[in-house]
Amino acid sequence: MHGKRARQLALPLAVVIALVGGGVWYLRQRHAALYYTGFVEGEERIIRSEVTGRVLQVKFAEGDTVPAEEIIAVLDDRDIQARIKSKQEEIAVLDAEQGTQTERVTLVASTWTRDVSAQRAEVQQAESAADLAERTFAREEVLLKRGVSTPQLLDDNRARRDQTRAALQRAREMLARTEAEERTIAVARHELESLRQRRDLAEAQLAELQVTQSKYVIRSPGVATVAQTQFIWPGELAQPGTAIVAVLDPADKYVQIYVPVADVGRLQLGQRVEIELDSRPGRRVPGEVSFVADKANFTPEKIETRSDRMGQVYRAKVRILEGVERFQPGTEGNVYLPVDGVPH
Repeated sequence: MHGKRARQLALPLAVVIALVGGGVWYLRQRHAALYYTGFVEGEERIIRSEVTGRVLQVKFAEGDTVPAEEIIAVLDDRDIQARIKSKQEEIAVLDAEQGTQTERVTLVASTWTRDVSAQRAEVQQAESAADLAERTFAREEVLLKRGVSTPQLLDDNRARRDQTRAALQRAREMLARTEAEERTIAVARHELESLRQRRDLAEAQLAELQVTQSKYVIRSPGVATVAQTQFIWPGELAQPGTAIVAVLDPADKYVQIYVPVADVGRLQLGQRVEIELDSRPGRRVPGEVSFVADKANFTPEKIETRSDRMGQVYRAKVRILEGVERFQPGTEGNVYLPVDGVPH
């Protein structure tokens, strides 16, 4: 009787223990920190040549600290210097021609103005003479009809009238011819404007050559970096796009991780996380998710277990926000996601 009652009490107790144990397991799983293993990497920048030239000097070896905006390499720029000198001489010639043409325009314009004024004065004088001769001839005709003049006088006045008419006609033709010569001023001015345009073009070409010349001196980025790899040595020929030196910004590092497809929804750009290096266990620094790939790919071979390598993952980058100098590229560590929105 007592044994039976004991068995009846033991069954609910076992259920309660199982439920409590399951609840504890569930809570532990729910509040367990989710993390992904990755390796520290740096944003490597490859400095490339933009022009063709023989390398004269590479100033920084691998491992050297490279100051911001410092000369990294120098290329032979003798060819571009010769082209710049030739263009400068061309501009000097154009300047001289432009000065000469400016004087010519001024001279032609002033001469034309003076000639036109003189021809207009002659026309006015010829008009006055022709008018006087016309009136004198008309008066002689009247006097001849009255018998107080002679046919000879009338003929003389007719001749003078015709002469003044012819002179007036010649004066007007000369004025028209002189006024028509104004087009020579327009031609001279057009030539001057052409010279100015040619000089402006040469000046622009010179500026372009000078910009190109500046590219024969290759400089580092605007922040201090460390030389990682030297790709070319003095004496070798660099072409546009040729890699010169790869540099690494020591203040710009991240941990690259691979997140399973099932977990990728947990990552958001700008999300704050925590990073812990294997070499510094128990010490975490803040990080920020700066990149999540939009396409999945297979897990890299360096992932530890075969089961992890079976599925597809999304590549992600976590920017290190503090203590960057302590994180060396290649170091392994964990990236911890926040639990219930709070990093642990």
